[in-house]
Amino acid sequence: MKKIAVFTSGGDAPGMNACIRAVVRAGLHYNMEVLGIKRGYQGMIEGDFVELNSRSVGNIIQRGGTMLGSARSDEFRTAEGRKKAYDQLKKYGVDGVVAIGGDGTFTGAKIFMEEYGDIAFVGAPGTIDNDLFGTDYTIGYDTAINTAMEAIDKIKDTADAHDRLFFVEVMGRDAGFIAMRTGIATGAEAVLVPETKTYIDDLVASLERNAARNKMSNIIVVAEGDDEGGAFEIAKKVKERIDVFDVKVTILGHIQRGGRPTCMDRVLSSRLGIAAVEALAAGEKGIMVGQRHKNINYVPFEKAIKHNQRLSPYLEDIARILSI
Repeated sequence: MKKIAVFTSGGDAPGMNACIRAVVRAGLHYNMEVLGIKRGYQGMIEGDFVELNSRSVGNIIQRGGTMLGSARSDEFRTAEGRKKAYDQLKKYGVDGVVAIGGDGTFTGAKIFMEEYGDIAFVGAPGTIDNDLFGTDYTIGYDTAINTAMEAIDKIKDTADAHDRLFFVEVMGRDAGFIAMRTGIATGAEAVLVPETKTYIDDLVASLERNAARNKMSNIIVVAEGDDEGGAFEIAKKVKERIDVFDVKVTILGHIQRGGRPTCMDRVLSSRLGIAAVEALAAGEKGIMVGQRHKNINYVPFEKAIKHNQRLSPYLEDIARILSI
């Protein structure tokens, strides 16, 4: 393995820059040339490659986003697009690629390797959703939940000041990891996630019990993919059944993706970046590197994609017990 490339794809996540930095410096440590591919798979197709050295990745470990940029590529979904990407990788003499991203990124890498097996791909899990199988935590998750927690703490202050019922929507179209942990950490009265069915009548009954004991300020944390809809839709349904609360809705949105990565994310990103390079050097391919129980873990792309990490029932129990 003499020359490797690294790219970021899909939604950005805090810590991606730290992972890029680790890949570059680990590659140099193992006497490899390292290229950066800008704008994900689309940049791979267009040959948007740049040589990276130790100084290229200086002073980026603390920055959110990704210095290489990210983009979704419809062209890469086609056989013609993947052939163009392969030709560019061969043109630049790339032997292996570190793909930093989520399930869409790894799905693309898996399909590519089925067609062109002579270029090795290894993935590093970069997504705030924390929903990839084979790793306890993904790059960006810790920062996202801390960002959401700080925002909800501030919302809770104004909810208490004005006796308001706030529905706060966090990211999580298919997974409730952000909602569940931030809900527990902020003392939310309820946490609504895609993994479990939401019953509006039960939620209303709980709020009525709170009102009966003069608890008029409440926080409900809603994952955007909840089966009853997002925060606005659920707030509307609750308001139709109970009118004693001053109801407000806040969508945290993309602030969860930005900002300085936490210490935990910086260390995790650094460890996974080095592990990805060492996996390529050892001849591994078609795998994601993860961290399970503090140890580096290799997971085939297919398994990482198909067997999404499950939300712990224990966390659901904690949220329910503490909401009384």
